[in-house]
Amino acid sequence: MSSNNDPVAIPMIERNPSDLPGMDTSDPDTLTGEAVLSFHNINYRETVQSGFPFCKKTEEKERLSNVNGIMKPGLNAIMGPEDGSRSWLLDVLAARKDPSGLSGDILINGKPRPANFKCTSGYVPQNDVVMHTVTVRENIEFSAALRLPMTVKRDERRRRIDEVLELLHLDKVANVKPRSKELRKRTSIAMELVTEHPILFLDDPTTGLDLSTTTDVISVLRRISMRGQTVIFSIYQAQYSIFRFFDSLTLVASGKVMYHGPAQEALEYFTSTGYEYDSHNNPADFFLDIINGGFSAILDIEEEGHDADKYKELSERQHQVTEKLANMYVQSSLYREMRTELDLLLGEQRTGRSSALEQITCVTPFWHQFRWNFSHLLKNCLGFPDVTVIQAFIIAILSVIVGIIFRVLRNDCNEVQIRAGLLFFFTVFQTITSVTAGELFEIDRDRFLHEHTSGYYRVSPYFLGKLLAELVPRRLLPSIIFTVIVFSIAGVETDVKGFFAMFFTIMMLAYSASSLPLSIGAGEKAAAVSTVLVVIYFMLMLFISGLSLFYTNFLQDYSWIQYFNIPHYGFTALQHSAFLGQNFCPERNTVEVSRCHNYVICTGEEYLIIQGIDLSSWGFWKNQVALACIMIIFLSITYVQLLALKKKRHF
Repeated sequence: MSSNNDPVAIPMIERNPSDLPGMDTSDPDTLTGEAVLSFHNINYRETVQSGFPFCKKTEEKERLSNVNGIMKPGLNAIMGPEDGSRSWLLDVLAARKDPSGLSGDILINGKPRPANFKCTSGYVPQNDVVMHTVTVRENIEFSAALRLPMTVKRDERRRRIDEVLELLHLDKVANVKPRSKELRKRTSIAMELVTEHPILFLDDPTTGLDLSTTTDVISVLRRISMRGQTVIFSIYQAQYSIFRFFDSLTLVASGKVMYHGPAQEALEYFTSTGYEYDSHNNPADFFLDIINGGFSAILDIEEEGHDADKYKELSERQHQVTEKLANMYVQSSLYREMRTELDLLLGEQRTGRSSALEQITCVTPFWHQFRWNFSHLLKNCLGFPDVTVIQAFIIAILSVIVGIIFRVLRNDCNEVQIRAGLLFFFTVFQTITSVTAGELFEIDRDRFLHEHTSGYYRVSPYFLGKLLAELVPRRLLPSIIFTVIVFSIAGVETDVKGFFAMFFTIMMLAYSASSLPLSIGAGEKAAAVSTVLVVIYFMLMLFISGLSLFYTNFLQDYSWIQYFNIPHYGFTALQHSAFLGQNFCPERNTVEVSRCHNYVICTGEEYLIIQGIDLSSWGFWKNQVALACIMIIFLSITYVQLLALKKKRHF
C-alpha cells in the first residue's frame, strides 16, 4: 500500500505482453483493443475546508475504503444509495478526482494505469456539456477532429462519425441542434465513441430521463459493450427491463463495497444470506432496500424508539447495515474468488512501485486545435440570432436617443463642452457594458474542464479561440452600432483619420475594460460579489474622470489615481483624437460667439491645454500603450486562472 502523500500509487509491473490482450506495449500511454480494469485496495480521502475566509478549518473525509474489483469488457454497473459513493468510485477509476487523496492500485490489463488515462478513455459526465448551439454532427466532428490523430484521414474520420450516428440512432437528427436532454445525452456518448477508446465511463447516464429513454440509452450501451468495449457507469435506480442487460454489478454505500460480481448472481447471493425476495419485486430495488436498511434479517434492532432520537437511530442503523453487509461480502466465497483473480493481475512484484503523475496529452498540434476551437466557438457565438437582433435593436434605440439629445443641446457657445460630454458618455457606455464579459469563461467552465482533461486541446488554443471568436465580435458589434449612429445624429464633424482614431480608442477601451471582469470570471471562486466589485470600481473611476470636465486641476492634484483608472486612459485618448486640429469658432459664427455669456473655447488645442493633455502624438499613443498593457496584464491573469482551474477541478 502506498502512502496518501503520493499523487497516485500505481505499481510498475513487468509482465509478458501476451498474458493479457488489449495493451499496446510499444506505447505505454496508448490503449488499444479490449481492456480489463482492476482496482486493488482503493482508499480515497478528500480534504474539505469549511468556515469563513481566513479562518477555515480543514478536515479529511473518507470517501472510499478498501475497494477491490474487476471491470471486464461488457456492461459494468455501479449502484448505490444517494450518498455519492457510486460517483466517487466511478470518478476515481476514471482518474477524474484529485490523485493526492488516492492510495491503492488501478491497473489496465495488469499494467499501471497510464498517466494520460483521462485522454485515452471516454467519459460522459452526468451534466451533459455538449454545445447546444451547433448540430449533433458538428459536436461529433469537433470531438473527432481534436481527439483522433492527424494520421487518420478525413474519409476515415467521416466513416467513424457516420457509423457512430447510425449506432446511436442519430443519423436522422444529425443536423439538429441537441436541445432536449435525451438528444444531448446521446450526443455526449457519440462524442466519446467516435474516438474508439476501449474503456467508456458514464456518470449516471439515465438521470433525468424517462423510462423509455432510459431503456433506449442502456440498450445503446449494451450494443457498445458487445463490440468489446468496457463500459462502466453509475446508476441509482434500474428497472428490470434494463437491469437484465447488466454483465457486472457493484453495490457501494458509505464508501464500502456490498457486492461485486456477475449481475445475474447478485439475487442468489443475497437470498442465500437470509433475505426474502418477493418474485414481483425488481431485483435492483431489492438490493437498494437491503443497503438502505429496509430489511433486518441480519440485524436485531428494535424498531421502537423515541421521536427525538429518530434520525440518530436511522443513521446508526444505516451505519450498522453498511458495516455488516461489507463484512459479509469480504467473508464470502465470491470475494475470495475475486481476490484470487486480482492477485493474478497484480502479479508478484509488489515492491518498487512508483507514482505516476497525471498528464494531459493531445494528439493534434496547436494550430489545428486553435482552428477548430475558433470555428466551433464562432458558431456558438452566432448561435443566438434572436438575442443578437434584440441586443442590436436596443443599442440602436439608445444610440438614437443619445444622438438626438446631444444634437439638441449643441450650440456655438457650448460646442466644446457638448463634444467633451459626448466623449465621456462613450467612455461610460464602453466601460459599463464590459462588465458582462466576466461570464465569457464562467458559463463554459464545465465544458472547458471536461474537454481539456479529456485531451481535446491545451489551454492556450481554447483561450485564444474564445477571445477571438466570442469576445471580439460581442464587443465589436455594439460598439460599431453605437458609434456610427450617435456620431451621425449628433453631427460630430471630423475627418476620416480622426474618426478611425476615435473608433480605435473606443475598441481599445472596450477590450481593456473587458479584461478586468474577464480575469475575475475565469477563476474558480467567481461569484456575483466579484461583479459588484467590478461595477463599484468602474463607477468610482468614471466619477473621478468626469470631475475633470468641471475641475480641470483635480487630476493634477491627484495624479496618482490615473495609474489605476482604466476609463481615464480611454477618455484622454478620445479627447486627443477628437479635439486636436479642430476650430469651433469659424469666421461666419463670430457674431453668435460674441453673444455668449461665458468664455468660449475656439480651438481644440486650447481645450486640450486646459485639460493638461499632451498635444504631441505621444499624448495619444501613450494612452493606447497604457490600455494595451492593462489588457495584456489582465488577460495573462485570466490565462493563469484557467491553468489553475484545470489543476483544481477534475472532470
